[in-house]
Amino acid sequence: MERAGRILETIVRSYSTKVVGQSGLRTSLLVALMTGGHVLLESVPGLAKTTAAEAIADAVQAKFQRIQCTPDLLPSDIVGTQVYDPGARAFFTQLGPIHANFVLLDEINRASAKTQSAMLEAMQERQTSIGGEIHELPRPFLVLATQNPIEQEGTYHLPEAQLDRFLIKDVLGYPSIADEAEIVRRVGAGVYDDESNAHVTLDDVNYLQQLTRRVYLDPAVLNYIVQAVYVTRHASQYLPESLARYVEYGASPRASIAFASAARALAVLNGRDHVIPDDVKAFRHHVLRHRMILNFEADADGVSPETVIDACFATVRVP
Repeated sequence: MERAGRILETIVRSYSTKVVGQSGLRTSLLVALMTGGHVLLESVPGLAKTTAAEAIADAVQAKFQRIQCTPDLLPSDIVGTQVYDPGARAFFTQLGPIHANFVLLDEINRASAKTQSAMLEAMQERQTSIGGEIHELPRPFLVLATQNPIEQEGTYHLPEAQLDRFLIKDVLGYPSIADEAEIVRRVGAGVYDDESNAHVTLDDVNYLQQLTRRVYLDPAVLNYIVQAVYVTRHASQYLPESLARYVEYGASPRASIAFASAARALAVLNGRDHVIPDDVKAFRHHVLRHRMILNFEADADGVSPETVIDACFATVRVP
């Protein structure tokens, strides 16, 4: 735990030199890094999503790639393709930008369904298929996907199967007045052009991931997780009719797995070798907001997923 604390302190210090505020985003990225999961970010443009992803990658000396998703983006543009070499009279494989440790899929909902399926294989299987050959992705591998909630023209709805592959979904807000002033000051001072002095390696990241998997999860806390997820699937039995009528589908077992992984990571971030119920509750919105499917009536009445999630957790006894 002491070594993990030193590693995390170095990452946070390096990250904080490039990103002002956004402590929630920092925690989400650290949890994803420690669990090997993927993150879906929703926010308006200009809220440091790319900067945050680059800062984390720079802090651990990892390879970073940014992919701007557009409707005409092809799967081969992401995973790679076979190119013919006239001199050698043979084909060779040219790997795509998905073969990196940290991949930013900017505006993922602008990519076509075929391209999203190629991303899905990379996210779930940690590999790509090019010309019938399997190419393993580097470890660690983390996808940070963003989507813009404002402009929906020319976008493709993310299918529920793909949303379920994201460990967490975070929603970013605007910075405070003091944070925005500090951002402008740092841009003027050229802080974002400086190289990071972090000394964290990929071996340290692998150590964090192995340690996170060994964090103790008591059966009572595990039962708390499973019961909360169970309530989302049977809302009519536990929630008032005024809220239950908005729930179309509940969360899958991947939600319980995500809760256990995220809670273990939060325990390490707080210097503990065991999970407490507060670790589970802290990420209830992050884990469930993209897995619970509300109907059109909820959207029309302005009922957010977070409201329903809070109601579901309120019905479960805390151990």
